[in-house]
Amino acid sequence: MTTTTDVVVIGAGMVGAACAYYAARAGLSVTVVERAGVAGGTTGAGEGNILVSDKPPGPELALARHSVELWRELGDALGEHRIELEHKGGLVVAASPAEHDALRAFAAGQGAAGVETHDVPAGALPDYEPHLAKDLTGGVHYPQDMQVQPMLAAAHLLRAAGARVLTGTTVTSLLRGADGAIRGVVTDRGPVHTPAVVNAAGVWAADVAGLAGVGLPILPRRGFVLVTAPLPPLVRHKVYAAGYVANVGRESTDLEVSPVVEGTRAGTILIGSTRERVGFDGTFSLRALRQLAAGAVRLFPVLGSVSAIRAYRGFRPYSPDHLPLIGADSRVPGLHHAAGHEGAGIGLAPATGHAVAALLTGGSPRIDLRPFAPERHDVHL
Repeated sequence: MTTTTDVVVIGAGMVGAACAYYAARAGLSVTVVERAGVAGGTTGAGEGNILVSDKPPGPELALARHSVELWRELGDALGEHRIELEHKGGLVVAASPAEHDALRAFAAGQGAAGVETHDVPAGALPDYEPHLAKDLTGGVHYPQDMQVQPMLAAAHLLRAAGARVLTGTTVTSLLRGADGAIRGVVTDRGPVHTPAVVNAAGVWAADVAGLAGVGLPILPRRGFVLVTAPLPPLVRHKVYAAGYVANVGRESTDLEVSPVVEGTRAGTILIGSTRERVGFDGTFSLRALRQLAAGAVRLFPVLGSVSAIRAYRGFRPYSPDHLPLIGADSRVPGLHHAAGHEGAGIGLAPATGHAVAALLTGGSPRIDLRPFAPERHDVHL
């Protein structure tokens, strides 16, 4: 196999699919190379979060707000029913007056940055979620939060892109010119010649960067999700405890658990989320699963009598400052990165792909990419 294309995207998860989609819409020929299958990594183990509610004012929130706009457009273009895009909104709840005060202050900052928020006093919580625990002290409602079925969305993005997708294909090296610039990739099925490579390899993005002799500080962060038996409609929003935001931002390697509960169109309820840095250890942790179940029952006591039918785990691509690495790598002409989104990759994928496509075609990204510069950590191999 020998071929030539305008751009090679390494990785067929949600971020890679979005990069391929927007690059193709910009008029480029695109080849996607994926060592497993479409959505075979972090995307396939995700809940499909599209959130503004968990992000403080700053560069990631700007990226998230742009992505929310693009997800609405994608729902129209791909068909909301096909990708199970739901405008369900998020509800963040507090277990004490102090937590509720902190939520209000957090939401006020987000509101100043353009996020729609609504304070919910304790007495109004049943209007949003009738089955919530009765002793919660209030919350904040975020109408812009959404959910998507990530595997369906990635597959439909790639189909709509019309990209050539090479699954079961591993990139073994990068072709470089005398000036060090990208000239293509070598795979275990042969070379693909191109002047541009997008590294969207998720938790393996550091390995891909290493093929070019540059370092990226992306590490795997393990997480589990519990799935209940199908139920009648029970949970209307994505509901999570106030501690979730703090756990996302912690740098600890230890197990962090904060309950996140949401329903699906199939009737099952997804229960997350855990975070721990244990490398690529895929062992199922009964400790983590028990804490997930206990946290869900704390929010929704009715779940105490419901059966969990399965659990799954995945690895989020962790970046030390919790910001993704997006943009052209000044150390290797022609190399671009779109990785390190941790648990926000589903939600942030469209804005990431949109920005990368602008760079590939000589345009100006709508979002300021300087905070996401791949070289900011200055990692040396």
